Amino acid sequence: MIGPGTGAKVMVATRPVDFRKGPDSLAALVAAEYGGKPYSGVIYVFRAKRADRIKMIWWDVTGLCLMAKKMETGGFKWPGIRDGVMRLTAAQLGALLEGLDWRRVHGGRRPKAPQIAA
Repeated sequence: MIGPGTGAKVMVATRPVDFRKGPDSLAALVAAEYGGKPYSGVIYVFRAKRADRIKMIWWDVTGLCLMAKKMETGGFKWPGIRDGVMRLTAAQLGALLEGLDWRRVHGGRRPKAPQIAA
């Protein structure tokens, strides 16, 4: 899967949305309900009532992009349903899109360079 860069800002709407909405309606929802800026390059992630569907919108300088995915078996591991949004890292979003438990993905540390004895 091609995913967002490591510095991507990802916001997840934790309450399910009407999946008949297109990119413009979802962008309006981001601005009205979550106080976000849908044309800022932030990736906004939405879930349906059923846990097997996901939609994402983001602005890529040339236009508003929409991605939708439906899992054939199983479902996505969603955060608990509540009002508002929560932030994920790009790595956590990649895990979410693969159907993995994104809560187990943590920021890694760079390995230390080996010490050379003089």
